[in-house]
This record gives sequence, structure tokens and C-alpha cells, in this order.
Amino acid sequence: MNVAEWILVVILSVTLFIFLIVGIILFIKLIKIANEAKKVVIKGQEIAEKTGDVVENVKGMTSVGSLVKNFVDKYNNNAKKSKKGGK
Repeated sequence: MNVAEWILVVILSVTLFIFLIVGIILFIKLIKIANEAKKVVIKGQEIAEKTGDVVENVKGMTSVGSLVKNFVDKYNNNAKKSKKGGK
């Protein structure tokens, strides 16, 4: 082989080596990012479930029927207490 061919082989070998190293590093980073994304998705699902529970609680507290029910229950409890205290 003459000098020009050796130079070409060396340049291509170094380029391939650099490409492989960069590819391996990027692949490792991609795996780490995928794991972090999985954690974020799991945490987001937990937050969504808790938000659903909070919405149900607020919905129960703000609907007219539940407000009237709470008022009647408090009135009945107070009436029972006053009757027990009077006897």
C-alpha cells in the first residue's frame, strides 16, 4: 500500500472509532433518559389518581344534595344532643 492509502485507512478508522464511542455514550444517555421518563410517568399517574380523589371529595362537598344532607345530619345530631341533655 502506498502512503495515500494508509492515510485514508487511518482517517476512516479514527472516524469509525469516534463514531462508535459517541454512539455508545448516546445510547447509555438514552437509556438513562428513558428510565427517568418512566419515573415521571409513574409519578404523573399517582398525581392523577390523587387528583381524581380530590375532585370526588370536592364534588361531594359542593353538590346541593350533600350540603342539604350535611345540614340535616348536623340538625339531627344537635336535636339528639339537646334531648339527651334535657332528660
